[in-house]
Formats: sequence, structure tokens, C-alpha cells
Amino acid sequence: MSTSQKVGELLASVGDSSNNEVSRASSPGASWHGTDGLNGRGLDKQTRYRPRTFPYFRYLPYDVEDDSERLRSFDEILKHLYIAVEAGDFAPGAVHWTRELRSWLGLKFDPPRATRVKLVKLYYELSLAPGIDPSVAERFSSMFMVLTKRKHYLRPGHDLVLDWRPLYKELKVFVLPQESGMVHTTNVKRNIRTLTKLCTFAQLYFDPKEIPAMFEEILPHFSTSFSEGAHVVAGLLNLLLPTAPAPSEDETLQPQYYLPTFFHLWSLLNRSKNFDIYFLDIFSRLARDSLPSRHVSFSEYGIFTKDQSSLIFTAILRLLEIPVGQATSPYSVTVDLCGGLALLLDRDQKKHPIAHQIARWIVMSLSPACLDKSDSILANLESLIQAVETFFHPSNNGAWTKTLAQLVYYLADFFVMRWNRERSGEMDVPAEKRLNDALKKRFVLCLRDVIFMGIYAKSGTAMNFSLSTLQSLAFLEPGLILPGALQRIYPSMQGLVEVHRTTSSLRSLQILSRTMVRTRGFRCHVTTMLGLALPGIDANDLEKTLHTLSYIQSVCYNIPFHDLTKGHKGISGSSVAVEWVTSEVDRMEREGTNVELDYEGGLSDEDEKMILRSSTAGFGEFLMSLLGRIFTLLENLPDASRIRSGSPEENVVNTLPATFTPLLASLAPDLYDMALNKITDFIGNRVIHQARDAMAFICNALCKVNPEKALKVLVPMLVRNIRTEIDENGAASTRNTGSDVLPRDRGLVWSVSMLSMSVVHVGDAVLNHKQELFDIAVYMQTKCKGIPTVHVSNYIHHLLLNLTLTYTVDYSLFEPDVIARGLETGDWGRSPNSAELNIKWHIPQKEEVEFAVELFKSQAESALSHLASLTGDSSSIKRDGSGKEWSDEVSRNLVLLRLILSGVATLFDQNAASNKSGNAGDVESTLNGDMEMIDINAEIDEHGEGQDADGLLVDSEDESAKPTFQYPAGYFLQEEDPLYSTIHELRKRAGEVLHVVHKFLTEKQEDDVACFTSLYTAYRSWFIDVGVERSAHVLDRLTRLLAADIHPYKISGIRKDYPRPILLRRANLYHVQRLRHNAAPRPKSDLDDKLLLDLAESSVSLYTEIRRNAQAAGEAAVKVLIGARPLIIPPLLDVFEKALKTNDFPRIKGAMFSLLYGSLAKTIGRNWKFTPRLIRAYIAASTVDKPSVQKLATGATYQVMDYGRPLERMVILDADVVRTLAPADATESIIAKRKEMIKTKRAHIEGRKAKLASELVELARKSHWKKASRTAAIVVNLGLRFDTIASEGMVELVATGTIDPHPNLRGLYSGALVALFTLVDMRAICNHSYENYLLEKQDFPAKVEVPVRQEDSQWTTNFLESFAQPDAEYYVDHDHPGWLVWGNTMPAYRSNPKRALDRDESEQKVRAQLGNILDRKWFSTFFGYLKQEPRDSGADRFRMSSAMMLMYAFELLLDDMTVASFEDIKAEVKIVYGDGTDKDQHRATAEIFGALLASSVDEPLDRRNKIWEYTFPLVRDILSDGLTPENSSYWKTFLHLVLHGKDPRRSWPLVDWLASFRLDMNSNAAFKESSKIKLLQQCVVDAGWHFQMEKPIVSDFLAHLDHPYKGVREAMGQTLASIYRTRYHESFKDIPALMESQKAASSIGIRPYQPTEDFSATIRDTFARLEQWRQERTPGQQTPSSYTSGSKTVLLWLDGTLSSEECTQLLAFFPDVFIEQLLHMMDVKEDPELQSLAYHVFRHLPNIPHRAGEDHEFISSLIRIGRTSQYWHQRLRVLINMQVIYFRRLFLISSGEQQALFDCLSAMLKDAQLEVRLGASTTLSGMIRCSPVALRTGIVENLKEKFTSMLRSSPLPKRVRNSTPTPEHGKVILTRHAAVLGLGALVQAFPYMSPPPTWLPEVLATLAVKAAADPGMVGKSAKTILSDFKKTRQDTWHVDVKIFSPEQLEDLEGVLWKSYFA
Repeated sequence: MSTSQKVGELLASVGDSSNNEVSRASSPGASWHGTDGLNGRGLDKQTRYRPRTFPYFRYLPYDVEDDSERLRSFDEILKHLYIAVEAGDFAPGAVHWTRELRSWLGLKFDPPRATRVKLVKLYYELSLAPGIDPSVAERFSSMFMVLTKRKHYLRPGHDLVLDWRPLYKELKVFVLPQESGMVHTTNVKRNIRTLTKLCTFAQLYFDPKEIPAMFEEILPHFSTSFSEGAHVVAGLLNLLLPTAPAPSEDETLQPQYYLPTFFHLWSLLNRSKNFDIYFLDIFSRLARDSLPSRHVSFSEYGIFTKDQSSLIFTAILRLLEIPVGQATSPYSVTVDLCGGLALLLDRDQKKHPIAHQIARWIVMSLSPACLDKSDSILANLESLIQAVETFFHPSNNGAWTKTLAQLVYYLADFFVMRWNRERSGEMDVPAEKRLNDALKKRFVLCLRDVIFMGIYAKSGTAMNFSLSTLQSLAFLEPGLILPGALQRIYPSMQGLVEVHRTTSSLRSLQILSRTMVRTRGFRCHVTTMLGLALPGIDANDLEKTLHTLSYIQSVCYNIPFHDLTKGHKGISGSSVAVEWVTSEVDRMEREGTNVELDYEGGLSDEDEKMILRSSTAGFGEFLMSLLGRIFTLLENLPDASRIRSGSPEENVVNTLPATFTPLLASLAPDLYDMALNKITDFIGNRVIHQARDAMAFICNALCKVNPEKALKVLVPMLVRNIRTEIDENGAASTRNTGSDVLPRDRGLVWSVSMLSMSVVHVGDAVLNHKQELFDIAVYMQTKCKGIPTVHVSNYIHHLLLNLTLTYTVDYSLFEPDVIARGLETGDWGRSPNSAELNIKWHIPQKEEVEFAVELFKSQAESALSHLASLTGDSSSIKRDGSGKEWSDEVSRNLVLLRLILSGVATLFDQNAASNKSGNAGDVESTLNGDMEMIDINAEIDEHGEGQDADGLLVDSEDESAKPTFQYPAGYFLQEEDPLYSTIHELRKRAGEVLHVVHKFLTEKQEDDVACFTSLYTAYRSWFIDVGVERSAHVLDRLTRLLAADIHPYKISGIRKDYPRPILLRRANLYHVQRLRHNAAPRPKSDLDDKLLLDLAESSVSLYTEIRRNAQAAGEAAVKVLIGARPLIIPPLLDVFEKALKTNDFPRIKGAMFSLLYGSLAKTIGRNWKFTPRLIRAYIAASTVDKPSVQKLATGATYQVMDYGRPLERMVILDADVVRTLAPADATESIIAKRKEMIKTKRAHIEGRKAKLASELVELARKSHWKKASRTAAIVVNLGLRFDTIASEGMVELVATGTIDPHPNLRGLYSGALVALFTLVDMRAICNHSYENYLLEKQDFPAKVEVPVRQEDSQWTTNFLESFAQPDAEYYVDHDHPGWLVWGNTMPAYRSNPKRALDRDESEQKVRAQLGNILDRKWFSTFFGYLKQEPRDSGADRFRMSSAMMLMYAFELLLDDMTVASFEDIKAEVKIVYGDGTDKDQHRATAEIFGALLASSVDEPLDRRNKIWEYTFPLVRDILSDGLTPENSSYWKTFLHLVLHGKDPRRSWPLVDWLASFRLDMNSNAAFKESSKIKLLQQCVVDAGWHFQMEKPIVSDFLAHLDHPYKGVREAMGQTLASIYRTRYHESFKDIPALMESQKAASSIGIRPYQPTEDFSATIRDTFARLEQWRQERTPGQQTPSSYTSGSKTVLLWLDGTLSSEECTQLLAFFPDVFIEQLLHMMDVKEDPELQSLAYHVFRHLPNIPHRAGEDHEFISSLIRIGRTSQYWHQRLRVLINMQVIYFRRLFLISSGEQQALFDCLSAMLKDAQLEVRLGASTTLSGMIRCSPVALRTGIVENLKEKFTSMLRSSPLPKRVRNSTPTPEHGKVILTRHAAVLGLGALVQAFPYMSPPPTWLPEVLATLAVKAAADPGMVGKSAKTILSDFKKTRQDTWHVDVKIFSPEQLEDLEGVLWKSYFA
């Protein structure tokens, strides 16, 4: 995209433009209603719903075109676009006009709304048109996104409605391939990422009335039996479902109608992270879009219900993945791994982080209704933040840190956006839903504490997010945020705390500076803060320096540095302010973090103004000490030559100018003079070489702000210094080697650098010093040599730029009239009105231009004459080959020439540069002339062949030949002006001299790399710097700098509220954009041709450096010249071919790089006059014996293969959409002519391709494998075509190549053979019509649509029963029909198809030819290769590619088309299998059998039976007796290939045989048994819910749960889980039935996975048997018993079920069946394997999602065991689950259960076992920590009372020495320990709260006084608690200590032997 666009986007959104479903644009300013024609016109009404904030056109310093002119160009663009699309000229035609359109929009021109709608529809159509080239479609998609990027362009539904179906159809190809039939291999698919992005943009415009149709289309694919279906459905709904409010009259379109179903679907796939993300995304968009709607009901839960909102919050808590105790993750990896293709539908997590969705859902659901309800979205948000509060603390960082920081960032950002947009009226929200002040206050308070922790984060990203959040919160509530911020910042700025806190504080100050300056009271602290920040400028800590400078910059942008005390009696100096600030700081220190500074009420206006005025008296001192510090910093910078880019040194040097410009601009005149004197003094008396650039930038800032004053002082001084250095110190008198400046030259270079930066961008003040500047330039050029000359040339370059450019010269913070009236306190932080600025521009005056031309002329003349003499015979300097004098002189003059050419770039006129006379008239005439002529003429090549056959091969790629529209950009020279002719004459001479130098160097000095380097950079400038200095990338640089400076001022929902200097830079940037737009590619002149050919010649030089420079210059040049590419391709090709003959490696590399790695590659591909030559040469290069050449060749493979792709032969568009753009005048003839031309051209090119293909086929046949493999790759693309399929030669090559001895070639050719077979089949399925192929109209002979009897209640039962019978009328291969809902019909396939595919002549011909080649020898060879041992272990698996290949071969064989017969194959298979002892024999056999069975799928019954009769007995024998651990994986894949995605009845013999398996208890071959079970499991998984023979298997397995062999048990456990997983299905009769029943059940739908009676009985029975076996087992038995074996089988089964989506099926059995048994299993110490398995399953339990209210029994049983179990291990282990279930269910658990858990834990603190007590204490503190505040406060209060009184009421009895302790004594100690641990839990629940809660000191004191002296564990626990408390508070101790009273501190000190608490 053009740079001008980039700017547009950067400005429109510093957020990134692809986050588009939240329009990142911010809200309008106050003048939002009724501004008419901000850009000086009333058109806004028809073009945009929101007027532009910034009047771009009005601010330009020259007259601009009017609206009608812009629209004229626009219509012209549309006309050409229409012609191109109608004629089928997509690339280059339509693509070129799309680029033009983009460029037009990039200039901030607005199309009429009606036209925008038509364009959006056209580009939507084009992006998805069948048959269009994918890379071209990408361009159209991106244009579609540009046109719909902002929501305020078009109103959804009102202006534009798009159809979702075309997009769905494209997505379906990727994610529901079984739906779209065969996937065609040779046609390149689109990029799925582009499609998902398109959805993001288009979704907004889909019609909500289509929702039922979407459900009908998408929901039936939902199935968890093969759960990819479920994932895909959720992904598609997320991408396509329109969330805009639907019309109120239709009940079925309202969210609450389908939400219960969504919640039901969500609960069908438990434990899946993807599902959580999909649904949160949908819900958050629903919340956002329903907000403005008046008829969607809205409560304290937004548009959701209480149950729904609790479930969503529970999911949010899961998504944050906060670690709890010993819990495992709430997600199960296996569930998401089954998502398969649904991964393609994910949004990019980087651009759409989950935190963004969560925050959007929460903020868009808030309304004043939340305020007075105890349970609401706001209350839940508070609970959520409180629950995870401790995870924000810097010491507590981990994987969750970034997500949490993002979450609060987006919360605050959305809130600010919504707040601002509701205020400005841009978001039209009903009054009762609007955010109000009370809501705002509670919201800010909720996030405040965590943000004050977050800004000190250790991770950089988290810190950035937190700082931005702080800025948003301060914007909302300065009074709540600033006191706390200042309270933290003052100590750290005074150096009282750690360094990293100082850095954070500086950064916080920077982002808060604006809010502080604008808030009364707080602004009085600003000047003090500036003073405190100064020590941050420190050469030893550059990072801190950087932040300090940024802070100073942000203050300078917001306040004037004017002493406001002047003229006010009674304020002397800054004493008033100093006293006030000191008292405030003391107050903050006293009151601590919760300090309240109420300046609104507590400070009168008069006092506040007086303090503020007084505070400004210190600016002078501040300025002096700042400059002093900066000079010290510069003196201590490290040496510049060692600076690596991106280093802190470099950053500091770059930040200095950014700080100084606003700083100097905000100074009062007297302060400016002080700064000027101090800086000039420094420059004149010092030379600090490494600080040269930084100092020069400071000079530049100085001169920009006040050019007259500064230049008057600087110029004479610098000129004087320069002359002194040259005359007296002999600086620059000799050349020097290397790149370092010699010490004796440093003074000169210092002065020259200062001078050159003082005269750039400072305006016309330089004219006062015209003569001095001119003379010194001439003087230096004559005197200087060596490196300083570059600096001298640079000075001239700068001076020329200054004189000839148009730019703003205005850096003031205020408009001129404000300064004139004198500044007041009210001017602090004032925002200018962006629509009423008065900008001072510099426009080159006559006198300046004359000076510039004079300077240019004198310097150019001298450079040209020097170059001429140096390369002539009369050179004064000899080229003796040893001294570098000559080459120095040449480089020096070339550098000068380059710099002065680009210095006056803006004076050059494109037309003059192209040797065209006449300005715009010329372009006009061609416009109205025949468009084709330009196309062809631009392409007539140097042989002048033009319009013959060759001419048609040329694709008019240089579309740039078409006219570009020019707009005024302030060009002021006239053609008749003598200056005009002078400069163009000089430019021409320069070009000629460059050519001469090039010739001279290539003949005489071809190894002089230095000269060549300067020569080609000069070439580059000569070509590209015309009209605008392209070589300096001005636009990009300005854009980047502006974006960086704007960033701190961006506030969501407010537009362009920037300081004035930044707004002025925006105007300047717009001028540069216009310049850049006008500098479009120009026609080339004869001189251009000559110089281009020079570059082509050097691009293949022998010297690497020379090649590189020439290639870079050439790349740049062809981009600006029309028709340059076809000119330089032939000479490059000639060199390439010649170099290959002579093995000239450097030239081969040069040619390959130039032709294939740059923009020429595309041109060659379009230009079939050159392509065959390049392809031949490329193939020849693939055998060159040099690694670097091979590397280049490999890199270009895809580029070359791409050349062979077929051209677009047909694109299917909706004619009506295109017609809407048809222009008024007749274009039919032009279109017809263009169509014809494209058609002939296509035919010619395709002819060439076919010819080349047959030539390459011959080549591949005869060559060495290396060459052949390259050729083969290219041939496949060239030779396969839909119409002709392939030539005979090619068919033969591919078929015989498949059994080539070389493995690489075999792979390539067999791939090609598969492609060939697929193409043949594809044609037959599409009835040989290309159109059907594009539209995916396919005709499968066996396919039928079976009507579904939806009313028949027995339908599903009968349907499933039929799968247990071998015979069927039709087969159901798809898994999804009927699983969730039934459609009206279901797709199926006839079991005995009567007709085969009908094939036409060309298909039969190819098949016949293939059949002749496939004889027995071919099969035998191929089988032989299959049996070879694979090269690496990675390839040792069942290879699908071989099976695919054979599948097609066998299809031919079954049609009796091959020479080989079925009997031959049988014989060959026998040889392959041999004795079956080797795994490679098995692999080959499995591949062959798999292919045989798969190839017969659609064959008639008799053929199928024949194959099954042959293969089944063999397979059965192998599976019965031939399996070994080495080969079983091959056979498993074989089964998968035969069964997957197919009806089990198709492979009835195999399925029936596997299902009849029963365990053989007498067998001792464990592997045999387990491998058969695994095959059976594979069969169950592949058949899914269609597998109906499970009953006998299950009962057999359950009878033998205690099987003695581990392998068999594992296989049984997993198979049981698989069988039960696939039993579940819902089968609603249709979608309305599904929706109605869910809605009737509850707002969250029906609870799925209710266990059936059978299932419950089975589970209870199984566990009863386990209990019986447990009783029978002798405790301590070492050998395996029925109990241990049976338990492991059951555990594996449970593990399988609990970690998959149907885990909730088992919930009912947790409390009374599972828990106790699992705890018993964990107690079997003799079997560690059983223990760890049981522990693993036990930890699953609390992660299983229960519905609200279902957890009662589970929690009760945990409590029961915790309190009453007789084994202490069990009591300890239930603690793990208590904490986890409490945290996971924070939003669902009832208050009763909460209370019960807390009671249970405080009781368990008295447990007799020490470990249990400690566990209970940790668990208790964890649970308190994550409870919501309301609950927490109550509980803490109660527990504190309870434990304190426990401690007090049971004093330690005196022990009689040497007596044994009595039971009473033990009891007392136990009680005391319980109390200590309880109090400890309370202390540890608030590890990071600073200052600690007020009740805490008392608790600590109690522990210290009452318990620390106890002997034994009581005392030890008390001491540990106290010391830990102190350890975690090292960082904040200076704050925390204040809440203790002196007595309490003394008590504490007494406890620990060394004074921790001093």
C-alpha cells in the first residue's frame, strides 16, 4: 500500500488497523453536531456520518483543487476500473485502478456514500469471485477492508447489507472438506487468514434476519462424536453470526431466543479453551452491538441473565489460567487437539487477545442498573479483580502477568472510549443505560489498587499496559488517581527507594503530565516534579535519562515556560510554592497510600493561582541546570563509532532533539536568550566528537524556534571557526583511509556539522547571511580533502533543502493572538481547536530560489568539470593503481553531485525529466486517446517488433503507463523561467557525466569498489529524486516520528486532542503526502535508457559489492520509470546464458539475483517472450557446481514454478454488482476490444507454455537427476490443464518417473501422477465443464439425498440400529447428520451404484495411456520400492502418499484398463509380504491393502466383494497372529484409512470380526490381546456414534477389569472411555425444536450428558466390586491383587472420560462413589503406580465444571472426609480439592457452602496431625485471599475474634520438670497451635497489601506476646509467621511501618533476636 495510506492509517488509528471489529477510531470533539463543511464544504453529509476533525485542505499554503476536480478524477478511476473488470483484465488492469483508488482515498478525499456502497459490494464480489487468481483476490480483499475500515463510513443495514453465503462457501472448502467433495490439488487455494480477516470486516454488514438461515446451514454439522465438527461450528458462528440488533417484531431473532442454545452447545464441549474463546468473542460482540438498541431488554447483567453472567465470569476466571494450589489446568489439551481444521478459524491471538474480548463484554454490559444491586456485572468485576489481586504484584510474575495487564488495560480503554463517545453523542445509547459519575467512580476504585502494583511490574510489556491504564484512569477520575500516584512518586524521585521504582515513577509522570497540568491543585506540583526529575539525566544510567527526557518533553508540550509572577505584586520568587509543596509532601507521608487531596473543595481559586504563579518563578534555574546536565551527559557519551543501532546511547541522541524542540519553543523570550547564549558558548569553545550529532540536533532546534536571533549569533561564529581550522590547523588538508575522522579534522567537522544543521528547515532567515554561506561553501570545496568533504557536501545539501522546500516554520504552543495578549494561569494545558489554527509556512520566495539555483549551479559546475577532467586524458591526479588519491577525488565529487541533486529534488519537473514538453495537456490527450495504445506502445521493445505475435505475449505489465492524477502541491517554477531551464540542463549534464564515469570505471578501474559505490548511489538519486527527495524516505520518517509523539496523547473516543506543535506537524505531513502522490512513475527518456543499461551491466559485475550496489540502484530506478523493466531484461538474460556456458559463477549469481529476486521476476512471468529463456537458463543453472548458486536456485524454485500456472480462464461475477458502476458514456466498444485482446494474448501465451512443456518433458527424460528434479517441478505446473489434461509425453514421463531409481525424483513424479489422476476424476465429476468446476457443481454417481422423517419419533433409534446390520440400501459416511439436529435430508451413498462416472474422450485417452504403462513390471518395481528400508526414522510410518498413489492405480486396474491384472497383483503381494518377519514387509503390505480397499469404495457390489474376499482372510490372519510392537502402528493406520469418515458397514467383515473380540483369560500373549483391543478402539473411534455393537464388548471388559497384564488393562480402560464417549447424541428433530426446548429448560439451556440408568448402574456396580476386592486384599500385600489391577483399569477409564468433553457425565458419582475410593487407592503404598494414577484422577475432580447448585453434595463430602476420616492422609488430600473448587466456582458457589468450607477449615486447624493443620492453614489463607471483599471482611473479623480468644483462653500450663506430659497438656498445646496457625493464615492472606489492613498489627502483636515464647512447634510457627511477614515487605517497609504503634513495634522486636522491625 502506498505510503500515503500508511500515514492515513497511522493517524486514524495508532491501535492497529486490523483490530477492526472494534473501530479504534476515537470520538468526535465537541463540535460534532451541525458542523457544516469543516473542510470548507457541505459535502460531508453525503460522504461521512462524522465530519473530519482536521481541515487538511484549508491549512495548505497554496490553492488546492476544488471538490468537483477531485470527484472528476474519482469518476475517471471508476470508469477505468469498470472497463477493466468487465473486460476481465484483473491483473494488471483492475489491480492498477485499485491502487489508484487507494491513493485517491489516501489523500483524505471522501467518495459520496452511495458510490462507496457500490464499491464495497464490487470488491466483496471480486474478493470472493470463483476463478480469480488468489494473489489478485488478496489485493481486492485488502481494498474491501480499506473501504469498510471505519464504522462511521456506512451504517450497517441502513446503507449496506452483504450476503454471508459466498464467504461461507469459501470457508467451507477449508473446514468442511467432506462437504465440498474432492479437493482439487492443482488449483491454489486462497489464504485462510485473508478470509477470516474478511469476516471480521463483513460480519458487521450481514443481515440479522439471516440468523435462522445460518443456524440451519451451520448447526447440523455439530457433533462431539467426531469433535472436529463441534469446533468448526463454533468457529464459523464466531466468524459469521451477525450481532447487530434485529428488528423487534421477530421473536426468533432476539439474542435471548438463541442464547440458551449457545450455552447448551458450550456445555457440550467442556474443558476446551478454544470454546471459551469462541463464545466469549460472540457474547462480547453481542453486548457491544445490543447496547444502543432500545428494544433488547437490559438489566444489571447487560442483555444476559444472572445464570448466564455467572457462567461467563466463571469462564473468564478459567481463561486467565491463574494457578491455584496444586490444581492442574482447568483445560484439557486432548479436547482442543481434536479441533483439527477448526484451528484455521481462530482469530490471530496477537491482534485479538482474549483479554480484549473479556473487557469488551464487561464494559459493554455496564449500566447504572449495576449500582444499587448487590449482584451485578460491576459487583462481579470487583470480585474478579479482588480474587486475582495478588497476581498483579511485581514479585508474583508468571505466564498470567501479561494477560492480567492486558485485561485491566482493555477494561480502562473500553470504559474511556464508551464514556467519551456517549458524551459526544457518537454512541447513541438510551439514557437509562448511559455510564454516570457514580459508576465511573466505582469502576476506577475497582482497578486503582492493582494498577499501582502493575506499574512496577518486572516485565516490560506488563508495565507498558499498566502505565496506559493509569493514564486512562487518571483521565476518568484525576482526584482518585493523582493523590496516590504523587504519594508513591515523591519518595522515589527523592531517591528514597530502589532504582527500578524511580524508572516506573518517571514513566508514570510522563503519561500523567497532561492530566496533572489540566487539573487544578495538582498542577502546582508540576514544577517541583521537573526539578526532582533533573538528577535522572545521568550518563551512567541511560535508560533513566531517556525516561527523564521524555517526561520533560511531555511537560514542555503542555505548559509555557513563562514566569507568571511578573507584574503581580505580592508574589516574590517561588517561596510560596515551595512552602505549599513541602507541606503537601509531609501530609502524604503522614497519611500514607490512602491519602486524599481534595483540591476542589479545600483550595480557593485565588490561593491556587497564587501558588501556581509562584511555582513558575524557578524556570530560569531549572533551564540552566538542565542545560548543564545535558552538556555533562554529552561529554560522557561513549565513542560514536562503537554505537550499535538500537543501543541506549543512540536512543538518547535521538530523544534529545525530540525534547529540545518543544522545550525551546515553550520558553519565554528572556529564557530563550539565556539558552541561546549558553548553547552557543558551548559550541564555540568545545569539540566533543562523539556528541557531534546530538549537538547538531540541538542547534537545529535552537534555529527552528527563532531563526533570526539564532543565526545572527551562530553563522558568523561557525564560519570564523571553520576558516581558522582550515587555515591555521591544516584541517582536511590530506586524504585519509578508513572511516574515522582524524583528530586534527575533528574541530572542522564539528563546526561544519553545527552549521549544516543550523541552516535546514529554518526558513528564509538564511538570506540575511547569503554571501557568507555561499562563500564558505566554495571555500571548503576548494580546500578540503578526505572524510570532512562528505560533511561539507551535506551542508550544501541542507542549505538547498532549506531554500527549496515548503514546510511549516511554527513551533509555538499558542496561537499568535494568545501570545500577544500575554499568558495566564489558564493557558496551562490548553488544547488548541484543531479546526482554527493559523499556521506559519515557509514557501520558497523568488530570492531564495535564485540563491538556491546559483549555489546548485556553482557546485554542480565544479563537480562536473572535476569529474570530466578526472576521467579524461588531462587528469591532474594520476591513476597509478597504488595511491587512492584519484579514487578519493572521484568519490568525493560523486557524493557532492548526489547530494546537490537530491537537495533540489523539489525543483525538478517530472515532464522535463522525461523530455516531455507541455504539462498536463499531454497526459490529458492520452487519457482520451485509446487506452490500448499506451499499453502496447509502452511495451514496444528495442527491436521495434510491436504488434506481431510476440507483441501479444507481452503482458502490458507496466500498468503505470496509465495516467496518474496530479494535484497541486505547491510547485512554483514555470517552463519559460530561465531558472527552470538552468536546473534541468544541469541535471541532464549530470546524467551524461555519470554515464561517462561509468564507462571509464568499467574499462579502466573495474575493481575500484569505492568509486562504484558512490557512483551507483549517485545513479539512484539521479533516477528517483525528482519532484520529491525519495532517497531520504521523508514521508516514512515524518510519519514514524509523528506517530511516536502522538502516542502519549491518544485517548479512546476523543479525536486529535494534541498540543498545537503536533497538529502543525500533521499539516506538514499532509503536504508531503501530496508531494509523494504526485511523484508517480514517469515515462523514461533516452538518457534514462542509457543509464539503466549501465546499471544492468554492473548488476552482473564480477565484484560482489559492485553487483549489490548496482542491483539496489536498478531496483529503485525501475520503480519510478515506466517501461524500464522490459528494457533491462534482455541484456541480463544474455549475460545469464553466456555465463552458464563459461561457468562464470559471479555473473551467474548476479543475473539470477537480478532476474528472480527483485521486481523483474513478476514482469518476466507476465512477459512470455522472455519466460521460456529464463526457465531454460534456470534449469541449466541447477547443475552448476557451486553451493552459493544452488542456494539462489533453491530460493527461486517457487517463483519459477509459478510461471507455469494457468492464466485465469474464467471468472464468475455477479453482473448486476459490476453494472452499478457503469459510467454514463458508452464503453462497450473499448470493453469488447480489450476482451478480445486479452483472449488472443492468453491463447498465445498458453500456446507458448504447451510448447515449452513438451520441450522440458524431453529434457527431464534425458538429464541428470538434479536437473531432472528441477525440471519436473516446473513441468507439472506447465503441463496440467483442465481442458487438455496433459500431453502424451508428459503422461508417460510422470508414470514411468514414479518408478525411477532416484528417491527424490520418485517422490516428485508420484505427486504429479496423483495430481494427474485427480484432475481426470475432477473433470468427470464436474461433467467436463470448467464452470461447474469453479462453482463446485459436482455429480457423484453414488450420492443420494435421503429424506429424513422428522416427525417419526422412532427415526433416530431405527437409524442407529441399522448400523448393526451388514446390509444397507445406502451408506451414511458423514458423522454429523442427526447428531445434534436432523435436517430435512441427509447425504448418503448408494450401496450398489449402478452407473460409473461417465468420462469423455480426452479423459479416457489419458487413462488408456496410463493403463498401458501400468503393467506387472511397473507394479512389481513400485512394490519393491515400498519395501525398502526408509532413509530416516521419521519416515518410518504408514505413508498416506503411497496409498493415495496406489488407490488411483488400482481404480484403473479394477476398470480393466491396465496391462496388469488382479491376479498379477495377488502374486506380487505374496512376494512383498514374504514370510512377514520384517517390519518393512508389513508396512508395504498395509499400504497396498489399504489402497486396495479404499479404491473399491464406490465400485459396484460384485467388484467390492471380489476384493474383500481376497484381502479379508489375509488381513485377519495378520491381525490375529502377525502383529508385533514394531509393525502394529502400520496396521492401526491401515484401519484408520479404511474406516475413517466412512460408514462402518462398508467394511463389515473387518468391523464385525473386530467387534467379536473377547478376552482370552488363558492366553499369556499380553501384546496380542492388547494390540487387538487397540485396533478395536481405533474402530470405535473412527465409527463414532455409528458403532452399534458395543454391548457384549463392554460386559466382557467389565467382567475382567482385574486382568493380570498391564498392557491389556491400559487398552481396556481407554477403549471403555472411547465407547462411552461416543454413545451420547441429542438428535433433535429440527432447529426450531432444538431452540425451543433449550429456551424452555432455562436461560442456559438443558444440561447435557445426564447419565442413563444403565450407565449409573454400571458405575455403581463396578465400584462396589472394587470395594469388595479391597476388603479381600490383605493390607501390605506386595504382589498385585484383583483390587490393584481392577483399580488401575477403572482409573484409566475415568482419566480418559474426565479429560474429555463429556466429563460432566460423571458428576453425580463424585461425592458418594469416587472420592473415598480414590483416597483409599492413594493409600496403597505398595503400588506407587496406582497411587500416582489415583492422585492424578483425584486432581481432575474440582476442574470439572458443575452447574450452579450441583456442587452441594461434592462439597459436603469433601467436608465430611476432612472432618471425620480416620486416615490423616485422606484429610490432608481433600484440602487440595477444597481450595480449587472454591476458586474455580467463585461466581457459582452459594454463600452457605462458602461458610461451610470456612467452618470446616477452621475446625481442621485443630487436627491431631501436624501436616493436616499446616495444610489447613495454607488453604485457609488462600481462600481468604481470593474471596470478594464483602465476604472477606466478615470472615476475617470472625476468625480473628475466634482465634485470639482461643489463644487467650487456653494459657500454657506450667510443666513439672521431668514428668510426662498429660493428655490435657497435649490438648492445650493443640488448641494454641490451632490459634497460631489460624492467625498466621489471616496474616498470610494479605502478602502484598501495602499498607497492611488496620487489624493486622494487633494480630502480629498478639502472636509476638502470647505465642512466640512457647516451646516446640507453637513458638516455631509464630516466629516463622512474623519473619515471613517482614521478608515479603522489604520493598514497601517505609510505608508499612507507619501503621504500627510504637508499643506494637517494641513487642515485635522482642521476638526475633535481630531487630527485623527497626
